[in-house]
Amino acid sequence: MSTPPADALPAYSYAFQPIIDAVGRQVYSVEALVRGAAGEPAWSVLQQVPPQLKYRFDQDSREVAIALAARLGLSHHLNLNFLPQGLYASPTAISSTLEAARRHGIPAERLVLEVTEEEVIDDQAHFADQIQQYRSLGLKVAIDDFGAGYSGLNLLAEFQPDQVKIDMKLARGIERHGPRQAIVRAIAQVCGDLGIDVIVEGVESLEEYRWFRDQGIYLFQGYLFARPLFQGFPEVRYP
Repeated sequence: MSTPPADALPAYSYAFQPIIDAVGRQVYSVEALVRGAAGEPAWSVLQQVPPQLKYRFDQDSREVAIALAARLGLSHHLNLNFLPQGLYASPTAISSTLEAARRHGIPAERLVLEVTEEEVIDDQAHFADQIQQYRSLGLKVAIDDFGAGYSGLNLLAEFQPDQVKIDMKLARGIERHGPRQAIVRAIAQVCGDLGIDVIVEGVESLEEYRWFRDQGIYLFQGYLFARPLFQGFPEVRYP
């Protein structure tokens, strides 16, 4: 089967949502979230990507996000989604991202690649080996949706990321849910012992926020602070 031409990819752009430091009351990072050319949701873009071009899109889209963030005057970290299987599909999956950052004046130390725990479950050791050379250049790695899969603690044992983003399903209404509180406390304890930053995503209420702050967690992302802004960095509301 022939590979579809690159112009078979849909038109797209990005929205940005901040990750805030509640103690410093400042933006720590912004996450780039793919959108349609007119701001359509991510699913409407991704469903138009031909399967044969999935990894090409994954690679190219990070370069688009970096270029847009640079034009907007990025002065924080930049969180970018990454498909680990792209390392097998293309030898330039990450190096092209670093090169794009260099061209646009963004230090490698400001880039954070986000992967979900389920995406690296098949070969965690190989992923760790592959990514380590780029981490030595300053690139950071985050495990997104942590707690949504089944391999979280094994993954932390095999590969210690720079950040863990607690899944929003764990965060929702946590002030009223004892079992989830116990799980989050355990995650926070392990991450603290391993020197991993914990970010809570999907925070929507003051009650959720206050419970996490009482546990000593200070990095947050969610509608309580700012909604994603299409082609811009939104203003942040600090509790």
